[in-house]
Amino acid sequence: MASASHRRPLRKRRSALVWTVAVAAMGLLVSLVIALRPDGAPDTVRTAAGTAATRPGASPTTDKPTPAPKPSTASPAPRRTPAAAPSATTPSARPSPAATRPSAPRPASGTAPLAGRIKPKTAYTGVATHYDAKDGDGACLYGPSPDLMVAAMNHADYETSQACGAYILVRAASGASVTVRVTNECPLPCAPGQLDLSKEAFAKLAGLSAGRIPITWSLLSPGTSDTVAIRYKTGSSRHWCAIQALGHRNPLARLEVRTGGGWSRLTRTEYNYFLSPDGTGCGGSLRLTDIYGEQLTVDGLAIRPDSVQPTRVQFTRR
Repeated sequence: MASASHRRPLRKRRSALVWTVAVAAMGLLVSLVIALRPDGAPDTVRTAAGTAATRPGASPTTDKPTPAPKPSTASPAPRRTPAAAPSATTPSARPSPAATRPSAPRPASGTAPLAGRIKPKTAYTGVATHYDAKDGDGACLYGPSPDLMVAAMNHADYETSQACGAYILVRAASGASVTVRVTNECPLPCAPGQLDLSKEAFAKLAGLSAGRIPITWSLLSPGTSDTVAIRYKTGSSRHWCAIQALGHRNPLARLEVRTGGGWSRLTRTEYNYFLSPDGTGCGGSLRLTDIYGEQLTVDGLAIRPDSVQPTRVQFTRR
């Protein structure tokens, strides 16, 4: 029969074994709890060997951080950001046309209701330059002029040929002056207020060597014994026509043709003809209106392309 001293070590060994099994069971239970947590299985679960097990469809991970994907070469290049537009309070590098005009008296309301940028009884400031006008013809397509006191109006004040035929009084700082007729356009960079005078006209104000001088100018309604003339453009017919008025004392605001329903206004072109693209009114009565609203009616003119046909009418001197 074994003594008590021999049984005690056996119980100790059994106790140690029980504790070992209990700890292992506890560890297994903790692993199961982690694996079955409510938010679902983790993308990676480390195994005892240190490798990563992945769920289906998940990308395997490593201890190294995943580099950022490189941009695709098929993607468009970044757009350049446009420069910010100047705010309304930022002063312009070049004064506006209104800023270059002195506080001269403005025309009374209704004095010239159809005037564009160039208004009567208003003084404009700018500069005068000069060019070789040759025979006096220009963008207004009036043809050669017997009088070379002509000018090219800057692009802004030319205003799609509305300045064509206008008579302008030009004054230099010296007090010298000259009257010119607008027959041409001075394209950009001619600034608002600028007049490009024929050499003959510029010489009335200063020597040609001056090149560029400050001026003031204003609209005139001159005395003349001539009457208005009409010209149909080359190629005009009853199916298409372009009509031009010549020799008008005051700037022309409108040209209309008579139709079955009354008067139809034609569109003015940059080359100073009024266009009827479908032939409406071609060869019929015409009605001319100046910037003051005065109207002249012309009857009985046939379609004679490129022929100047005089009339018996003229606008009133203002």
